[in-house]
Parts: sequence; C-alpha cells; structure tokens
Amino acid sequence: MTLDIDKLRAETPGTRNRLHLNNAGAALMPRPVYEAVKDHLDLELAIGGYEAHARGRAAFERTYDAIAELINCSRSEIALTENATVAWQMAFYGMKFLPGDRILTAEAEYAANVIAYLQVAKRTGVKIDFVPSDESGQMDVAALENMIDDTVKLISITHVPTNGGLINPAVEIGRIARKHDIPYLLDACQSVGQIPVDVAEIGCDMLSVTGRKYLRGPRGTGFLYVRNSFMDKLEPPFLDMHGAEWTSTDGYEMRPDARRFENWEFNVSGFIGLGVAVDYLLDLGIEETSARLCALAATARKKLSQLPEITVRDIGTRKGGIVTFDHVTKSADEIKAHLAEHKINVSVTGLSSTRFDLEKRGIEAMVRASFHYYNTEEEIDRLIEMLNEL
Repeated sequence: MTLDIDKLRAETPGTRNRLHLNNAGAALMPRPVYEAVKDHLDLELAIGGYEAHARGRAAFERTYDAIAELINCSRSEIALTENATVAWQMAFYGMKFLPGDRILTAEAEYAANVIAYLQVAKRTGVKIDFVPSDESGQMDVAALENMIDDTVKLISITHVPTNGGLINPAVEIGRIARKHDIPYLLDACQSVGQIPVDVAEIGCDMLSVTGRKYLRGPRGTGFLYVRNSFMDKLEPPFLDMHGAEWTSTDGYEMRPDARRFENWEFNVSGFIGLGVAVDYLLDLGIEETSARLCALAATARKKLSQLPEITVRDIGTRKGGIVTFDHVTKSADEIKAHLAEHKINVSVTGLSSTRFDLEKRGIEAMVRASFHYYNTEEEIDRLIEMLNEL
C-alpha cells in the first residue's frame, strides 16, 4: 500500500501548527483516535462511567485483539496498563531473584530499568552485568553468549534505546535466550509502532509498550505481553479483585490469562483510543509506515552530517527513526529552545537517561529529533535551515 501523506497529515491536525520531531516522546494523535476518546468521554458525561464502559465494551475489547494482531500473539497474552513503565515493572518485579543470580542487560539500557535492577540488587543480592557493545554500538551477541552460565536468570534489554537510532538485535538475543532457557524481557517502548515487532519471531517471554509514542495513542496507556507458557512463572507484584478472584475466606485464584497483571480501574476512553490507534496503524501497514519513517531519519542524518558544526551521534548496525546530534558550541538545551521559537518540536536526551552508554562515549547531552511517517522531506529541510541560523 502506498501511503497518502497529504491525507495522513490532514488527519493529524498538529502538523498544521508545528513541525513535530518529538515522536519518541509523544507522537501526534490522528483525528480518529482523538474522536474515539472524546466520544467515550461524552458518553460517560451523559450516562455515567460504568454504564458507558458497558456500552463501549466491544470497542474496549477490540483493543486486545488489535494489539495481538500487531505483535503476533494471542489476546490472552495481553494486559492493558497505565504506561510502559507499569507494564515493564509488573513483569520485572514479578520475577524471583536470589543472592548470586545475574541479570544481563545492554550498555544503552534506559535509566528507569537500571534503577529497578539496582533496587532489586540491593534487596536480593542479584548481580547486574552489562553486555559490551560491538564495534557498531549494538549489543554484542557473541559477548552475550560468552557471559551466560547457570547464574543468569534474566536477559533484559531495551529494543530501541531512548538516546538514538540504534535498534538492538532482539531476534538474535532471543535465539540465545531460548537456547539456554533464560527468561527474556524486552522493553519495546520505542520499537512497537516504529518497526515491525513479532513476539514469536523475537522469542521474548515478556514485552512492554507505551501507547503515546509510535503507536500514536493517548497518553496514560500501555500494555504488557506475557507468553502463555511463561505466565505461571511470574507472580504479579500486586493483585486485586480484577487480577484474581477471592474464592474462600483464606484463598484466591488468579486469572488464567495476562489480565492478572491488570487492576480494576481503567481509563476506558484512553484504551478505546489505543485500540483505534493500533487499528489505524494496521490499516496503513507497519512495513510501509516503518520504511517511510526510517528513510526520513536516514535522510536527516545525511543532511545533518553535512553541517560543519553538527555531529550525528547515532550508533548501531540497524537504525530507526530517532536521530541524535550535538553542536560544537551550542548546548542541546539551547538548540531545543532555538527550534521551539520556530515551532519545531525536538527533545534533549542526557546522561541520566542512559548513563552507562553516554559516559562511555563521553557525551553529556544530545538533541533528539524523532521522525514519524507523517513527517516530510520539506520538514527536514526546515530543520536544517533553522540549525544553520545558530
């Protein structure tokens, strides 16, 4: 399918007001997503929250099916969560670690995940080992294999790190995890919606995702995937009467599916919107949308690298839609402010987000421009023009 960019931009009102290159933070919602959220809120206003949920149940339940279709799994393997952090934590804190156990992760691992590793290490005595990167900057798969022994109880990586275009080799990592029967947790916060993600091909046991980034869904939405055959190896860090049934005065029984990782209260309108966002992407085709946004990012890297005072900082063999760069004399914050004056949205990624990787590379902060399929080549030229004014 050929993407009709004019139509897609017409359905994305934000493109009329801003040059939005902060899609790795929060993408612009398409109008059908906004209308789905608004329509359900209007229904809640008119008849009440519980009653609106009952009336909108088919749309709400469609969200599970849409997600399952997108990442190639069963709807029983999906739990809806408030965000990707909650999804990831429900999986990670559901695991049991003992002193001497080891967790293997990547050098470009995200701060929120590393903080959780460190907390569990403090509590349990588990050891955190960072797998070296290869010469391209991605996780070194051979090094990962060489670090595995009987003490490794989890391989946990970020698929697409927050600080650049790197796409870690998730499928190759999955082959090693399966070969050694080691649980595999994949933070796909930036990757689902940006590139095709097939959990069967990757072989991960757990995967966490947000709605607000490349899926173009509402903020405050996310989901967790847990492979059915792995489900009973996790204990949800908390349960309520949604995740489990109180079966006797001193007993309970967990739900048989991934909804054991949910809790009772839902932002129903948001999750209906998330389902509409996933269906919107499915209708367009993830192969087509991913090819376009990655091509836009590649063009941006090429043009940025031609500016004498700009250094493009992206690493990795395979690169996606996130582009990071810095300037010889201007700070990342100064560049962001300058671009904002001209209605160009970018963000700044710094040391505290991916400390291990950036310390190794001697980088304090970078500008992050993240592209989506609704961006255009003309917008790249506008970005270059404004950077030339620095």
